Amino acid sequence: MSENLADTNSIPVEKRLEALLFVASGPVTAAQLADALNLTASEVEIVLKKLQADYEANRGLALQWHGGRVQITSAPVCAPDIERFLGLEAMQRLSKAAIETLAIVAYRQPISRPGIDSVRGVSSDGVIKNLLSKGLIQEVGRGEGPGRPILFSTTADFLQHFGLASLEQLPPFELPESEISEPRNNILKD
Repeated sequence: MSENLADTNSIPVEKRLEALLFVASGPVTAAQLADALNLTASEVEIVLKKLQADYEANRGLALQWHGGRVQITSAPVCAPDIERFLGLEAMQRLSKAAIETLAIVAYRQPISRPGIDSVRGVSSDGVIKNLLSKGLIQEVGRGEGPGRPILFSTTADFLQHFGLASLEQLPPFELPESEISEPRNNILKD
């Protein structure tokens, strides 16, 4: 067994880390990877950043970050080739209501259904059920308000669906000038 350990230590850390990410059944923390490699979490994070840069520049793989966890995935730019190779239909289209709801959840997470409804101006029950069944959003707890409403956030599948490595890649939230200006209805004006 010590022979195997000596052999493993001669293998570059990048290769060892990549192998662990490949066999992981889902997203893992840097601490979990560090334990397996006898390294510190900060050392693992440095190597993960190097791997990510190499993947972005030269490979068909990507690292996806969500909730302090990381996993290896195929590069989003390769999705058409992968779909064709696997004989998959084009990505399921999402309705305008689903995309609107996903955007609200992504930018305001965790958020309750009443919070989503107040932004959209209509009931979101059906859309939320649909997004939950597709695995694009998840329940993450309960709010402190009356009735302790369920709180929702996005999932790692959301990131994969939109080809994002992490939530930090979402474009900055900006309201169009038309929505910032004066209200259209002058009835309630002082």
